Amino acid sequence: MIVGLTGGIGSGKSAVSAQLKALGISVVDADQVARDVVLLGSPALDSIAKHFGSQILLQNGALNRAALRQKIFSDKAQRQWLESLLHPLIGAEIDEQLAAAPSVYVVLESPLLLETSQHKSTDFVVVVDASETLQRQRASERDGNTVVQIDAIIDSQMARQERLDKAHWVLDNQHDLNHLSEQVLLLHHHLCHMMENQL
Repeated sequence: MIVGLTGGIGSGKSAVSAQLKALGISVVDADQVARDVVLLGSPALDSIAKHFGSQILLQNGALNRAALRQKIFSDKAQRQWLESLLHPLIGAEIDEQLAAAPSVYVVLESPLLLETSQHKSTDFVVVVDASETLQRQRASERDGNTVVQIDAIIDSQMARQERLDKAHWVLDNQHDLNHLSEQVLLLHHHLCHMMENQL
């Protein structure tokens, strides 16, 4: 069974996936896969450098993410070109990692699970939820982003209520880590029970 894990910026997805890993569950991180497909020496990075020019690279030859973001942020056609290059590569790598996972169920962690077609490959959707006030606070403490940057990310993601409406299970992360841990354990037992009933 593939469990999709999502939530807005600063909602606590990473804390949940860390706890699930500690319970022996395999977690495929879509953001990490997206970084891996453009690593130094990858065919995708070569294509990006050819398309945008060498100024898109750092001195060591790695991708300059900030420069790339600026190129695609204001140019829809360039963003679509990049997505058409990367999405199939990311999708194939995610599928491979999901298929290879040895745990009783496997988690696909993705901030854009419900905004993209990624949710179609999942059997069960878990949303980590926190108020936008808390999201802003956590995201600025963690990343040092400005309120404007965080609001832009929140605006680009699905509305909180719409995300909650699509969830099979909601983890309320308005409180401390102990409160979250208790909920993650309940979720884990529920998923294990579902798997036992399928066998």
